[in-house]
Amino acid sequence: MDAALWSDRSLKRTAPGAALAEMLSGIRPALPGISHKAQRHHRSIFVSDIHLGTRGCKAELLGDFLARNSCEQLYLVGDIIDGWRLRQRWYWPETHNRVLHQILHMADQGTRVIFVPGNHDEVFRPLCGRVMAGIEVVHEAIHLTADGRKLLVLHGDKYDGIIAYARWLALLGDWAYTVALRANEGVDFVRRRLGLSYWSLSAYLKQKVKNAVEFICRFEDAVARDVQLKGLDGVVCGHIHHPAIKDIDGIRYHNDGDWVESCTALVEDAHGHMEILCWAAQRREPRIQTGISPAKAVQPA
Repeated sequence: MDAALWSDRSLKRTAPGAALAEMLSGIRPALPGISHKAQRHHRSIFVSDIHLGTRGCKAELLGDFLARNSCEQLYLVGDIIDGWRLRQRWYWPETHNRVLHQILHMADQGTRVIFVPGNHDEVFRPLCGRVMAGIEVVHEAIHLTADGRKLLVLHGDKYDGIIAYARWLALLGDWAYTVALRANEGVDFVRRRLGLSYWSLSAYLKQKVKNAVEFICRFEDAVARDVQLKGLDGVVCGHIHHPAIKDIDGIRYHNDGDWVESCTALVEDAHGHMEILCWAAQRREPRIQTGISPAKAVQPA
């Protein structure tokens, strides 16, 4: 993958389609050491906020998840590649390359892959309506569950402008959030030395800061109201890095979380049942959270 593709100058002069095609072609050859023998099959998998291209991305853990889980439909619900950070500073280790290869491998094996660009990978939004390397790129999608429910699938950043605490989230997401993620690395190192499982300091702080809790609630309510007006049964989104499954005024709200703090995915079984899989970094085993507060699954062991 060429760093020039993500520089400010090249993004201005390179057509998004050509950039994506060149990027994908650079990772197409098979990479050694990846097992695609899944241990569990799902009807659908939803992941978002991977933030490939940042140091906070848990790419090795996500690669392990993708190798051990298969599906008929894979939804990439935005912020898969962090173009904002890559413009500022290039960071792309081999583990990030492997994640993209595994996604392409799944598409090659017959998995339907739907990519809904988010705000951090908004450079791909002009591609919406096209199919690139077997990946469908769309602004948003309607997912029909196995039991007949219609779910709106979108990243969720469009709701920032109508929420009072959007300014606070932007601050957290830029400077303070980056500091918290760096602190995560130190905390995780100490916990590993003590034989404890992965735990996110930044996710814990978001649960304790009053403004953060209020923002999350306002975001969830705004999404649910919009979906209700559209006459749909529920929604799947990301953006706020807060995994959850809950009912809000008759709307089933799902947030698949992220692969920076929570390391979670939303999965659907053959009967339409949805649950959040928390992929524990230490044990490389799934922990399933089906209650109202999935964040409990990433509390300290």
